[in-house]
Order: sequence, then C-alpha cells, then structure tokens
Amino acid sequence: MTAFIGQTARVDTERSQLNPATRAEALDRLGTEAFDIVVIGGGVTGAGAALDAATRGLSVALLEQRDFGSGTSSRSSKLFHGGLRYLEQRDFRLVSEALTERNLMLRDLCPHLARPVSFVYPLHGRLAERVYVGAGIALYDALARRHGNPLPGHRHLGRRALQRLVPSLRTDAAVGAVQYWDAQVDDARHTVELVRTAAAHGAVVASSLQVVDLLREGDRVVGVRARCAESGRELSVRATQVINATATWTDQIQSMAGRGQLRVRASKGIHLVVPRDRIHAGSGMILRTATSVLFVIPWRSPTSITGDDAAGDHGHWIVGTTDTEWNLDLAHPAASRTDIDYLLAQVNQVLRTPLTHDDIEGVYAGLRPLLEGESEDNSALSREHAVTQHVPGLISVAGGKYTTYRVMARDAIDMAARNLDRRVPPSCTERVPLLGAVGHQPRWNSRHRLAAEAKLHVARVEHLLGRYGAQTDLLLELIAEQPALGEPVAHGGPYLAAEVVFAVTHEGALHLDDVLTRRTRLSIETFHRGVDCAGEVARLMAGPLGWDDATVAEEIERYRLRVAAERDSQTRADDRTADAVRMGAPEPRHLVRLGPRPNGS
Repeated sequence: MTAFIGQTARVDTERSQLNPATRAEALDRLGTEAFDIVVIGGGVTGAGAALDAATRGLSVALLEQRDFGSGTSSRSSKLFHGGLRYLEQRDFRLVSEALTERNLMLRDLCPHLARPVSFVYPLHGRLAERVYVGAGIALYDALARRHGNPLPGHRHLGRRALQRLVPSLRTDAAVGAVQYWDAQVDDARHTVELVRTAAAHGAVVASSLQVVDLLREGDRVVGVRARCAESGRELSVRATQVINATATWTDQIQSMAGRGQLRVRASKGIHLVVPRDRIHAGSGMILRTATSVLFVIPWRSPTSITGDDAAGDHGHWIVGTTDTEWNLDLAHPAASRTDIDYLLAQVNQVLRTPLTHDDIEGVYAGLRPLLEGESEDNSALSREHAVTQHVPGLISVAGGKYTTYRVMARDAIDMAARNLDRRVPPSCTERVPLLGAVGHQPRWNSRHRLAAEAKLHVARVEHLLGRYGAQTDLLLELIAEQPALGEPVAHGGPYLAAEVVFAVTHEGALHLDDVLTRRTRLSIETFHRGVDCAGEVARLMAGPLGWDDATVAEEIERYRLRVAAERDSQTRADDRTADAVRMGAPEPRHLVRLGPRPNGS
C-alpha cells in the first residue's frame, strides 16, 4: 500500500503538472510524435475520452482551443444527477445509467469533489399528487439502489415540516413536499482534475491549441493541423483516429471533413447566483414551470463537505435554468434581461421575499449540445448521446449530459479501438479515481492535525480538502515555503493565494480569466464578479507565468472589459443585441475565425 501511495504521488508530480514548461514540452511532442488517438475538445467528454484511452494503454493527445472546461463544462447546473424529468418521460435507461454514474462519483471516482445535496419537490394538491410524485421519486431511489446508492432515501414532508426546512417558502406555495437526494460538483474543477488525471496516466494535453483543419490521406483523416493561440505556432499532429468531442462545435469540425452524420442544436441555459442569506432554506428546491423544471440549488461554501446544505459563510444559491434555442456566438453565450427576468419571475412565485436584480451576484450562460431531429421543443429533446464515424479516421461524439460523460467517453474510445490494428483492453475508468480522491478521507479525518502543523485555521484546511482532496498536501507545501500564500485573496471570499499559484503551476491556467472564472468561481460568487481582486490575482500569477508589469496591466484591463460587457449584455432585451454587446469584449487568446457560424449565423 505504501508503494502504491508513493507511486501515485510520483505520477502526480512528474506527469500531471500543467504549467508553461510542461505545455511547451507537450507542443514539441505533438509536433513530432504520432498518436493512436487525438481528441479535439478539452471539456468533460474530451477529457474523459483522453483518460479512457490512456488507461487502456493507448497513446493519446488532448487539444483544447481555449481553457480546459471553458465551454459547457464549466456552465452547467453543477449536479451529478439521474434527471427526474427524464424519468417522467419514461427514459428509464438514461436515468438508470446516470444514477450509476452519480453513485460512482460519490463513492469511488471523486468523493472529494462530489457532495450530497437534497431537494424538496413541493406538492400543491392532495393525495393524488403526493402518490404520483412519491411513486416517481421512490422509483428514482430504487433505480439508484441497484448500483450501490450511498445517499439517503426520500422522505415525505407535511406542511409544517416543509416550512421548518424551507422558511423562505410562501405558506400558500405548497401543502407539503417530497425530499430526495442527488449530488453536486464544481464542474470546472472536476473537468480540470479529469484532464490532469489523464496527463498523469500518460496523455499529452495542451490548451490554447486550436484545430484549424484535418490532415487527410485520400479519404482518411490521419490527424489535425493545430495553431497555438498564444504564439501562432502551427503543428501537424498525426493520429490513427481523431475524436471530435467539441459539443456545440461538433458541426464545425465535421465540416472540415466535408460531411457529417450528427447535427447538434445549441440550447442556451442560464443560471443566477445569489447570496445564501437571500433564501432561508436547509434544502434545495425543484419547481415545475410551464415547459420544464427550475432548480434552486445550494451552492455550498467549499469549507463544508459534511452534507449540511445550510453550512458555510460563503454560501450561495444557484437558480436555473432556461431552455432556449441559440444560434449566435458559441464561445460566449449571453444572458439577456429577458432570460434573467424569466428566472426571477419563476422563483419569486414561491418565495416569501422576492429576489430582485440587486440580489444577483453572478450570471452565467451555457449551451447544451442536443442532438437535432428528435423534437422541435428544446426542453423535450433527449439527453441521449451518439457516437458516429462519418469518414474513415474521424469519430464524433455528441449529446448526452455532464453526469454521463464517462459513458460517452468509453463509447467513443470503443469505436476508435475497433479501428486500430491491435487488440485494445476494455475501458477501466470505473475503477480509476481522479487525482485527489485516494487518501482524501484520512486527510479529512486528520484536518485538525494538518491545520496545526501548517499553522492555519482549520477552516482553511477544510476549504482546501473540499476542493483538492489529497492534493491539499501540495498546496500546504507551497504555504510552508511561502507563508503569505496561506492568506485569503483580498475581496476573494474563501480562496487562498496558494490556490492562484497552484492554478498556474499545476492546473494549466494561462490567463487571468482562467483563474477568476474556472479555477476559482469568483466571477459568479462575488458582486464585483472578480474585478476587485483581479489585481492581486494577476500579480500572483505573474511570477510563474513570467509576466511583466505591462502584461499584468493588460490582463487586468481585459478582464475588466469582459465583466463590463457581460453586465451590459444582461441589460439587453433579446439574444441578438446581448450577443453583440458581449462580443465586444477582447479575447485573451488569439483564435482564427474558421468560417460561418453554425446555422448560418
């Protein structure tokens, strides 16, 4: 066991560090080596595919044009869940599959990142509705129990019990409720740990590397031509199989091959973030709307991993989501005033004290990649995924949901493996924990001792353990070398200065936006949206990234303009004007335009 732990630590320090030096090495390897598989897209599915391939013994490269998880994979509802509404649609297979994955995350794969979260489903009628809803949630729990459910079972609440649990709920909003449990995850943090775990197992990974064309030999795709978005350097990356895991960019990559079988529709979903004290509740809520469901999700302070939804001084609520078609900019979908007003109107129907625009700390918008042709109604589209090979050497995987990323990745690598000239072992990722998982629980149990040894308040150690698991050792080493890194970032909530440095030295952050938006969530968890701490964060990044004063100032100003554009876009009445305003902000990465947007936009 000692040898295993030592090996895990060695692999982490030697392979999973993502920083400018290891990125330069990766670029050199990408331009000179041939790979079994090249994966395009550093979101959760692409990262999962890279890990799946690497743990089967295949040589694999993972290319992301922006930052890891910068698209849909950092803008979800931040849940591992089966999906109650899919149960109502009688999609039992999808729900069962998703619950299996949820349980794997909680138990085995990333218990340091996945946490229990409860929801109440308010009831408005009497016996008939309670029987119907109770039976559905009982079936949900039964499907979960088939796969080793670590969560509590559901329970029925009367009016008084519901009011005690959710005091902010209007007394006339429900006659009772059914409470059930799912799991929550910081999607951006999970995705970057997935990338690092793939690197630890031998994957060659690089962000800021845009695929601009496919390499061809006759009709066969034999790799990609990529361009570094930092330097402009171009590379030819050769591979036996190329996997297109680009979510809403699927059609764009397919078009490079001249044709494709998948058609992906982008559906915009926005979320609001408000402080914890605006809604007094010990549980989240799931509310019916005219077309779908609305979640009110407790977004816990990272200092609590106890499952207490009300814990934490830096807590928030996430309110969402919407389901509207989007055919504008895919990189930065904009939330309009209409979107925000809709969510406020829906949630205020059940709250004693209505939320206002002044209560909103953050707003984020993401795009769901839905397979086209199954329904004209976005909210009714299936979250099933598809894997196709439309030309030799090019495989596309699309659709699905965040929770089932591992299954999507497995299916894509299964198809690629059948096209290789040797026998490839089956997927084993259901037994491959992410970095930080192994050893997390013993460290959590020893957190008071760790805090005393590090001369930190135990709340700061709890915060680190809740975000990094066993990797907390590496951050404590940083703090031991530079004690000032153990202090919180000014105006930065619970985040420590060490986390900013670690984001650059280990997690591949290249720009200020990467840290404020994804390595931390300061862009949505503070009323200033990260602007007030941008200077300190940029100066902490400057050393390991080699920035001079001019570069620091440029990064700060670019981030300030981005936030200003987002705020302005959120005052616009419709998608098109909101998109035009948001697109006025400068980009931190220099990408090339590859032709018209999907759907001719």
